[in-house]
Parts: sequence; C-alpha cells; structure tokens
Amino acid sequence: VEKYRPQALSELVSHRDILSTVQRFISEDRLPHLLLYGPPGTGKTSTILACARQLYREREFGSMVLELNASDDRGIDIVRGPILSFASTRTIFKKGFKLVILDEADAMTQDAQNALRRVIEKFTENTRFCLICNYLSKIIPALQSRCTRFRFGPLTPELMVPRLQHVIQEEGVDVTEDGMKALVTLSSGDMRRALNILQSTSMAFGKVTEENVYTCTGHPLKSDIANILDWMLNQDFSTAYRKIMELKTLKGLALQDILTEIHLFVHRVDFPPSIRMQLLIKLADIEYRLAAGTSEKIQLSSLIAAFQVTRDLVVAEA
Repeated sequence: VEKYRPQALSELVSHRDILSTVQRFISEDRLPHLLLYGPPGTGKTSTILACARQLYREREFGSMVLELNASDDRGIDIVRGPILSFASTRTIFKKGFKLVILDEADAMTQDAQNALRRVIEKFTENTRFCLICNYLSKIIPALQSRCTRFRFGPLTPELMVPRLQHVIQEEGVDVTEDGMKALVTLSSGDMRRALNILQSTSMAFGKVTEENVYTCTGHPLKSDIANILDWMLNQDFSTAYRKIMELKTLKGLALQDILTEIHLFVHRVDFPPSIRMQLLIKLADIEYRLAAGTSEKIQLSSLIAAFQVTRDLVVAEA
C-alpha cells in the first residue's frame, strides 16, 4: 500500500475536479485552508502530501510541514504549544507559507478543535492548515467555515481497475478476470483495501481468483449464498438448519456476512411487495440482535423461520 502511494498530484487516479482546483490554487499561490473528508482509502492523505511535495523542496520539507496524525498527541495543550509556535514563526529568507496537516481530525477533542479556531485565523498570513477526516459531522462548524471543503467519494471501478492493473504488472501477480471483479466489489471504493486484499490473496494462494479472494477475506461466495437461499425456501426447517450450520462451520462464515449478502438477494427475488416488506423487517431485526451479541444459532433459526413463513405466505397467495 505504501509502496504504490502516489507521490505527485498527476499520479492520483480519481477526483480530477478536486485535483485541478487544488492545482490552480497552488499555481496561483493562493492555497486556502483545506478540509478533505470522505471514506478511508480514497486518496485524501495522498493528495495533501503530493501538494506538499510540489510546494516544498526535499530539504525544507521538515521545517515547512508539520504533520500530526490521530496517533500523535493532539490535545488542547499541543494545539496551544507546538502547533501554535510552529504556525506563529515566520519563514526567513523565503516567501510562501508553512503547512500544518492534521490527519484524522475527527479524532480531535472538542476543546482542541475550539482552540484551533483562533490559531487558524490569526496566522493565515504565514500558515495554511489542512484538516483530513472521515466524518464531516465530527468537525465543529466553526472550523468547517474557515476551510475550503472537498469531499472525496468512494472510487469507481473504472478508476480502480487501471491502477490495480498497474500494481499487478509491477508485482507480477497472477489475477483472473473474475478475481479482479471480486477485488473491486469487496473493496467498495477503498483503494487501500483493494490493494491489501490483492496482496494477502496472492500471498496465500498464489493465484487471485474470485473464489480465492472470497475465501481469503472470509466472505461467503455467491454460490454459497444462492445455496443457503435455496435451502431456506425449498427445504423443511430442520434440513435447512442442518445444512446451513454445516456450511457455516466448514467455511467459517459469520451470520452477519451471510445476512448482508442475503439482503441483496431478497431484493432480486420476485416476492409480492407486502411479503417482501415483512421479510426485510425480520432481517433488520436479526441484524440488530446480532449486533447486540446474541447467539448465532438462535438467530440462524430465526432467519430460516422468517424465510419459511415467507414461503408459506407466497404459497397461500398463489
């Protein structure tokens, strides 16, 4: 993941509109305070680090850029101490501004964020702040209004595939067509996750196929889900329960994952609307109970029961 982190703005694969805007800010030397937000693995940190590399030469990087992550201490005393003193000192012999990067800013306490308000305002002359976070709602409105916001959405498959292919070529990994599809599906727009799955699957199995990817991440296969659905709708209760338990034990599947996948199937199967609604409410209940840490066996029975009731209703309506 770190080996293929984009080093320059031109290497970033997605969010062209954001990049062109930032590029223009830099070329006109009018970079505002930035607030980058969006799900993990979508290129927020890479973007700002690439900006910093473009703005500063290698040897001045240390004195011009202050990068603090959630793992570093960023309480109110750090904001009032080191951050304040870094921001308030001017750069001699050189025009331009310093850059403070606060990664995962949503982990900062309310007090620290409040302390940051004045610091950002007071030293705009010689320092630019860049806040990076996953959830915009965790950043206080006062800070949001002081920054130019950019949202980094999940990457689309069209953008991820070329980049993944580049990595695959460089590393010489054996990936099949369906393996590639599985990577993109399971990563759901998170580039970092896609690369991690690719690496672990190729290390574990040597060849990256759909089945290997699903096995490596512990996700139920599409065929397994189809089988489970088939058993629940066509077998009697005890047979279905026994078969699903066997499959779960054999493949080490979590009921939570099975439920998520089945939910997608329920929308595809052609049930009458009223029956589908009842079934979805049941699925939601089961998911809630699982999250509360109840017994998987009992919840599995409940899941099968829900489908059997649905089946009987469908038959009755027909």
